Amino acid sequence: LKDLLLAAPAGSRATMGLDPGIRTGVKVAVVDGTGKLLATTTVYPFPPRNDVRGTQAELAKLIRLHKVELISIGNGTGSRETERLVADMLSDMPAESGPKPLKVIVSEAGASVYSASATAAAEFPGLDVSLRGAVSIARRLQDPLAELVKIEPKSIGVGQYQHDVDQYRLGRSLEAVVEDAVNAVGVDLNTASAPLLARVSGLGTSLAEAI
Repeated sequence: LKDLLLAAPAGSRATMGLDPGIRTGVKVAVVDGTGKLLATTTVYPFPPRNDVRGTQAELAKLIRLHKVELISIGNGTGSRETERLVADMLSDMPAESGPKPLKVIVSEAGASVYSASATAAAEFPGLDVSLRGAVSIARRLQDPLAELVKIEPKSIGVGQYQHDVDQYRLGRSLEAVVEDAVNAVGVDLNTASAPLLARVSGLGTSLAEAI
């Protein structure tokens, strides 16, 4: 868990998050350098629709429009196919259109849990649950720690035998790891979310919300 939380952040760069899916389509979200949501869509490059051309055109349009520098691809079902699709699209982009975005595969563990959580509902009340996961995938490349604190540590899927141990003690230990990580790294008050601030020593949930 600690290694996941303390993974190197990609930084404040416009990022496209792709939550791969075969039949249900690939969910797309674009966020700016601060993690603010700019655009969402769903594309269907795989069977039964097979709209590869339309998908590549849509992604290229979003990249140009929002000056996307990074493409974060979730490692779930359809990840390899989605990565291949993105690679083909990037190779087809004309050189004069500027530097091409960098694509990175990220762990999407816990993204679906976050999507259906009260935190996500409060942050994106009007956004479809399935698209919230793509936002999380984009943000966890920008700053893994800031995004993963919104998910209950047990849901991040670390460790094989977590259901065989005392759940209360496990919960306390995992929470301590998260708090240690946040306090070791520090937070930026201008961009920190309430769940991130709540992990800072001396701040609770209500004080974090007020800030």
